[in-house]
Amino acid sequence: MTRNLLADIAQWRHRSGPAGIPSVCSANPFVIRAAMRAVLATPLPLLIEATCNQVNQDGGYTGMTPGDFRRFVEDLARDMGFPLPRIIFGGDHLGPNPWKSLPPEAALQKAEDMIRAYAAAGFSKLHLDCSMGCAGEPLALGDTLTAARAARLAVAAEQARPAGAVAPVYVIGTEVPVPGGALEALAVLDVTRPQAARATLDAHRAAFGAAGLEDAFGRVIAIVVQPGVEFGNHNVIDYVPADAAALCAALDDMPGLVFEAHSTDYQTVEHLGCLVRDGFAILKVGPGLTFALRQTLYGLDMIAQELFPAARARTLRQTMEALMQAHPVHWDKYYHGTDAQRAVQRHYSYSDRIRYYWTDPLAEAAVADLLAILQGVDIPEPLIGQFLGADYADVRGGMTPPRAADLLSSGLARVMHDYVQATQPPG
Repeated sequence: MTRNLLADIAQWRHRSGPAGIPSVCSANPFVIRAAMRAVLATPLPLLIEATCNQVNQDGGYTGMTPGDFRRFVEDLARDMGFPLPRIIFGGDHLGPNPWKSLPPEAALQKAEDMIRAYAAAGFSKLHLDCSMGCAGEPLALGDTLTAARAARLAVAAEQARPAGAVAPVYVIGTEVPVPGGALEALAVLDVTRPQAARATLDAHRAAFGAAGLEDAFGRVIAIVVQPGVEFGNHNVIDYVPADAAALCAALDDMPGLVFEAHSTDYQTVEHLGCLVRDGFAILKVGPGLTFALRQTLYGLDMIAQELFPAARARTLRQTMEALMQAHPVHWDKYYHGTDAQRAVQRHYSYSDRIRYYWTDPLAEAAVADLLAILQGVDIPEPLIGQFLGADYADVRGGMTPPRAADLLSSGLARVMHDYVQATQPPG
């Protein structure tokens, strides 16, 4: 049986080579291609994760089952020439969250079906997240009940794993940040207490043992904790190493484990590097990548309007606004304030709820039209400086051609470069 590429991640920082890994949480093809380009020339495997709301046995908001998602990524990899054995497929926040409005037993049965689908499709990194309450329960659950439910899901995953498949590794944790970012402006965050991290580990050890999963518990590689990083609609809380020093020291009592850091989007490369150095070896990124994609697409949208004002009935931004207004489910409860403030958030929030709309056929057609209009066009440097200022120096210096496709790749590459660089040991 092939060894799981993440099985020994706790030892990475004690040897030469990368000390951590970016976890790319996205189903966007532009993002996944950019991740493949960024990782291809490095010794890193490529960790691509799907979330419970995004991909599940019912299709999620992408319309893809875990098997569909795997085939989708593998097709992109073949087109890019990226080796399939270097791809790690992960499932994020696997638990009852998509069905938490149901009674607990019904929600957990759905969660079991979901994790079976992930395991059967060969996903080999599984984040068990049963920390949320279901109908009639508190909003957040305690360690004991959370761990018991996580063990129940692990049983389902172990049973569904195909014969001869790579044994999955597990990520646990009860102090789980809100998927996709906070719902309000933030000032400060409480870092997970060392004793809370130890209690989480102990509770899961006991629950897995009671379920006869001692071998599976030996494949727990990481705990999700709060290192003090997060983003809201308009601000980012940066990592402060001193604030997390006691938490990081607790890893000395947890041999074979690392921490998994969620919501690392928009951290500087210096802060990302500090996180890896301090034991947060798995760096989750998702909205930060689609935010960069939207920035470039909107810049190209404005450039196209300057160069070819009569070429389209409406701009890409106008198309996206119409889509979000027609289908507000993905943003309405997340954005607050006046109508004007909510309009700004729809397009420019760090939470990037617009990412849910890029796979809509109308959005895909609008993006295709935009890129077709600019196909083969050498975009004037002053327009790049005006609307895509972050690319201006590289275009002027000859590093990035002034073409739409190259500019689109460049914006995503900058984000991925920071994550890849952060995993490298200093020196």
